[in-house]
Amino acid sequence: MWVCVSWYLSLFQNIKKIKKNRIKWRELAAKGKNIIIITYNKREMQFAESETLVYFCFKKMHNFQLFLVVSLSLCVCFCAASVSYDHRAISINGRRRILISGSIHYPRSTPEMWPDLIQKAKEGGLDVIQTYVFWNGHEPQPGKYYFEDRYDLVKFINLIKEAGLYVHLRIGPYACAEWNFGGFPVWLKYVPGISFRTDNAPFKAAMEKFTRHIVNMMKSERLYENQGGPIILSQIENEYGPMEYELGAPARAYSKWAANMAVSLKTGVPWIMCKQDDAPDPIINTCNGFYCDYFTPNSDSKPKMWTEAWSGWFTEFGGAVPYRPAEDLAYSVAKFIQTGGSFINYYMYHGGTNFGRTAGGPFIATSYDYDAPLDEYGLKREAKWGHLKDLHRAIKLCEPVLVNGDPSGISLGNYQKAYVYKNETGGCAAFLANDDKSEFARVNFRNQHYNLPPWSISILPDCKTTVYNTARVGAQTTLMKMTREPTGFAWQSYNDETEYYDDDTFGTVGLLEQLNVTRDASDYLWYMTDVKIDANERFLIRGEQPTLTAFSAGHSLHVFINGQLSGTVYGSLENPRITFKNVVNLRAGLNKISLLSIAVGLPNIGPHFEMWNAGVLGPVALSGLTEGRRDLSWQKWSYKVGLKGEILSLHSLSGSSSVEWVQGSYVAQKQPLTWYKAVFDAPAGDEPLALDMNNMGKGQIWVNGESIGRYWPAYKATGGPCTTCNYTGYYDEKKCLSNCGEASQRWYHVPRSWLKPRGNLLVVFEELGGIPYGISLVKREIYSVCADIFEWQPSLRNYQMQASGQATTPLRPKAHLSCSPNQNITSVKFASFGTPQGGCGSFREGSCHAHDSYDVFNKLCVGQQSCAVPVNPEIFGGDPCPGVMKKLSVEVICS
Repeated sequence: MWVCVSWYLSLFQNIKKIKKNRIKWRELAAKGKNIIIITYNKREMQFAESETLVYFCFKKMHNFQLFLVVSLSLCVCFCAASVSYDHRAISINGRRRILISGSIHYPRSTPEMWPDLIQKAKEGGLDVIQTYVFWNGHEPQPGKYYFEDRYDLVKFINLIKEAGLYVHLRIGPYACAEWNFGGFPVWLKYVPGISFRTDNAPFKAAMEKFTRHIVNMMKSERLYENQGGPIILSQIENEYGPMEYELGAPARAYSKWAANMAVSLKTGVPWIMCKQDDAPDPIINTCNGFYCDYFTPNSDSKPKMWTEAWSGWFTEFGGAVPYRPAEDLAYSVAKFIQTGGSFINYYMYHGGTNFGRTAGGPFIATSYDYDAPLDEYGLKREAKWGHLKDLHRAIKLCEPVLVNGDPSGISLGNYQKAYVYKNETGGCAAFLANDDKSEFARVNFRNQHYNLPPWSISILPDCKTTVYNTARVGAQTTLMKMTREPTGFAWQSYNDETEYYDDDTFGTVGLLEQLNVTRDASDYLWYMTDVKIDANERFLIRGEQPTLTAFSAGHSLHVFINGQLSGTVYGSLENPRITFKNVVNLRAGLNKISLLSIAVGLPNIGPHFEMWNAGVLGPVALSGLTEGRRDLSWQKWSYKVGLKGEILSLHSLSGSSSVEWVQGSYVAQKQPLTWYKAVFDAPAGDEPLALDMNNMGKGQIWVNGESIGRYWPAYKATGGPCTTCNYTGYYDEKKCLSNCGEASQRWYHVPRSWLKPRGNLLVVFEELGGIPYGISLVKREIYSVCADIFEWQPSLRNYQMQASGQATTPLRPKAHLSCSPNQNITSVKFASFGTPQGGCGSFREGSCHAHDSYDVFNKLCVGQQSCAVPVNPEIFGGDPCPGVMKKLSVEVICS
C-alpha cells in the first residue's frame, strides 16, 4: 500500500491510501512528469510534479506522518508558491502586502535599457513591475510568433525576477495603451465573421488561443510565483466596463466567458479585471484613473486595488504636452492608501517611445513620456521620482499596521480628517488629510497640533510623528537640457515619385477604404486618377482655376496635381476626418490627380474600432467647370500601397544603395516626398541621445535600419493655456500643459544600443518639405538642480534617527543637490534662505532674505558632484526674519 498526498497551492488536499497499482510515480514519469527524489534520514520520498499540483507518495504510514511534521515545520519553503487575497490585501507566502507597482512596457524601450529601468524602479520603492502583453508584436501573422529583441517578454520578466521584484502581467490581450490598433494584430480584423470584444465565436477563439499561448509560455519558463517565478497577478481583458455598458447583453456574456476562461488556465495567481465593476468571483475588479480613493471592490472578499494611477497623460501630435505635479500625484496615492487601498500601480512609471509605427490613436506622438517618474530616455524625472520614493518609504513604515484592519475616520475640521489604523500589538499609523484646495489648516490630533498645507496628506507611522507630507517636496528638482553635438550631417537626397506604377499597382472603379488595401503594411496609400480637360473650358479662357474637393476619413492627405504638391490637410485625435478644398492648376488635355492618403496610427479604443475607416472615401469632385460639378468618385482609380522609397527599402543598410542620391549643393530642401541619408559616428559618453527635428515637417526616421518612429514638428500644439499650474485641486489631462504654440514633439529618442562606434546610417523621409541641415544630434543632460525646503519640513531620516535613538532632538531638514555622475556643480544661479518666491528655474528673492545664502552654497557645493546643506538659520548668518516661516530655495548649475 502507498499513502499519497496531493499538495496544491501550499494546502493539503485529498489525503488517501492508494494502491500501488493505481497511482505510481513510475507511471507519472512515463507520462512525462518530473520525478524528484529527496532523501530524508536515508528514506526516499518520491515527488511527482504536475503544474501546481504535487503528489507525495510513501510506502509506509509512519513515513507519511514524519512528512507531515517536517513539512509543517518547514512551511515557508513549500509556501513560496502561495499568492492569495482577502478583503485587506494581496498575500504572498501568507503575508499581506502593501504593493507599490509601476508600468514599464518592454517594447517601448530597448533590452539594453531594461536592467537600468528596473533597478531605478526598485530604488524608487517599487515592489512590482506591470506590463501589457502586445499581441500584434508577438503574432504579426496568424500562428507566427515573435519573442525577440524588444518583444523578448521572457527576458524582460527574468530581469525583473533577478532584481527581486514581482510582475503583474496584463495579458489582455486587448491593451489600448495608445498602441496601434489597441494591441490587436490587423489580420484579426479580417477573420471571417469576427466582431471584436463581444460574444463572438471567432473573436473568442482567437483571443483564447493567444491567451493560452502566453500562459503556457509563462508556465514552461516557470515564471509564475507558484513555480518560483515573479508573476503574482494576471489581467484578462482591459477597461471593459464602458464597453459592457455600451454593448449590453452580448458584452456581459463575453466578460463572464473571459473571466471563466482565464480562471480555467490555472495559473496559480489571482486574475484581475480593471474598470469592470461586475467582474465575477474570483476575479478582482480594480480601478483606473487620476484618483481612486472613492473606489470599492464588488465583494468584501476582494482587496482595494488601483491598476492605473495616471502619472501624467499621453502627447498627441497637434496637442499641448500634459504634465502632472508631483504633489498632486503623491496626494492621490496617499488618499488611496488612507482609505484602505493596498495595491497601487503608476501608469506609467516609465513611458518610453513608440518606436516604428506602434503609436495608435490616431495621432499619438512617438514620445510616450507620460510625465512618468522615469522620463522617455530612462532618466529620473526629479522631483517626481524622489518625491514618490519618499512617499513609498513612508507607506512601508506603516505597512504592518495598514494590512491588519480597516481605518477609522476622525473629523478634524470642515475639510480635514484623520484616518487611523491600529493592530493587535498596539501599532498605530495615521493619515492626516487637508482636502481644502486653498487654505492651510492647523489641526489637533491626539492632543498635538499639526500644520497641513492645502490639498495635502501627512503620514504618521506611529500616530505621533509626521514623516512625510505630500505637498512638501524634499527631493531635488532637475531641469534638463538638450546639448547639440558639434558635428553636423553631410546629407544626400533622393526625390520619391508621385506617379509610380509597378506590378503591384491595381485599378478599380470607385474609392476604396485605406486599411482594407494596405493591411497596415504602410502608412501610405496612393489614390490616382486621370482628368481630361477640354481646351475650350471657360476657366482656361478666363484665367481662373477649378476647385477640387476631397473628403477623407483620415488622417492626413497630400494632393498632387500633375506631380506638383497642391495642398495638404490633416485631422486630429478628436476629429480625424478631413476635407481638402482648394483651387487646383489644371491644363488642357490629360491631368494626373494623385492623392497620397496617410494613416497616423490606427485607433486603439472605442466600441468596434475595427470598423472605423481611413482613407479617401469621397466624394471627390471638381467644381468650376463648364459642365458645373464633375464627380470623380466613381471613375477608375489606380492604387499603390506605400512609397517607391519604402518598396526599395531606402531606410535599410542594403536598400539605401539601390538608387542614385544627390549631394552637396544639389541636396533638395523644402521639397515634399524627399528621402535624406547621412552617415555619422556615435558621440562619446553615455548620455541619452535624440534627434532635433524642429526644422522638418512630417515624416519618419530610421537609424541603421531601426525605425525611430514618426516625426511631425510642423504640427504645432494648440489648446492650453500653458500657464503656471498649481498642484491644488482635482487634476485632469487639460489642467497642466506645456509647449503651446510649439511642436508637440521636437526631439526623437535614438537608443545608444542601436549605434555602432562609427559609420551609422541615418535615413529621414520628409513628406512636406524641410531643411535637413537643421537636423542635429543632441545629448540629454542635467542643466541645473534645485531644492525648495521649508524649515522643519518632515523627513524620514529625522524620524528614523529618533526612533533608533541616534538623535534625541528633532533634526533640521537638508537641501540635497546632486548632478549626474559625470558632472560637477559649477555655479550657484540662485540661493535664498528666507521667503523666496517662484519655482525651479524662476526663483526670486522675497521680502526676507539671508545675505549669506550664496556664500554657503559657493563654499559647500561648487566643485562637488553633490552636496547637502542643512536648513538652519545659523549656517546662513542667523535668522533673517524671526517669527516668520522660512524656506530655502536654491538652484545650481551642473556641467
